[in-house]
Amino acid sequence: MTDWIGQFPALDDLPAALRARLVNESRLAALPEGTRIFGPGQAPSSFLILLSGSVRVQQVSENGREIVLYRISAGESCALTTACILGYEDYRAEAIAETAVEAIATPRATFEDLIAQSPPFRRFVFKTFSDRITDLFRIIDEIAFSRVDIRLAQKLAQLRNANGDVEATHHQLATELGTAREVVSRQLQEFQRRGWVKIGRGLVSVPADSALFDFARSNDHGSVT
Repeated sequence: MTDWIGQFPALDDLPAALRARLVNESRLAALPEGTRIFGPGQAPSSFLILLSGSVRVQQVSENGREIVLYRISAGESCALTTACILGYEDYRAEAIAETAVEAIATPRATFEDLIAQSPPFRRFVFKTFSDRITDLFRIIDEIAFSRVDIRLAQKLAQLRNANGDVEATHHQLATELGTAREVVSRQLQEFQRRGWVKIGRGLVSVPADSALFDFARSNDHGSVT
């Protein structure tokens, strides 16, 4: 527990006393893949900084529709947790560990004191907060103004592995794009009709020479149809 802080150069300028308090009062949390870290209606008790792994933060509607808001990777913290702690609000979304995760959990009281007393800690917290807010505005812009076929093509190009496969169900792709599974299924069928992809069970194969890549690149600023 004493050496984790060295992974974050932004915390190097913390005064010795505050640095010691951050290390001594925080704990290491190890969470298995699939863990629901928080959910709607819960109040945050700790500020989490990821050491390893990936966490997906998503919004779930009353009818079960899901949309991925952002992901947290090693070296980052959760913007929603920051907002809820500072605003004394409960969560309105949920966070799921996509992989095994190791994180530093800093108690809420310690976090609030460090925010109040330490400019370096404030800069560290709000840098990640700012980055995530920018991501959220990008998502809003995409959902409001970009065509689903363009966004799906770009997502397939992004998620394609070394074998040319996107290992995701239609539901998972719909969650990534903030749309309905039926919309994704219909669009994938169209991509397959054009010869751009091959649809399998739980995966979509995208050949290296697929015209889908040209379509995705040439429509970075597509508009609603």
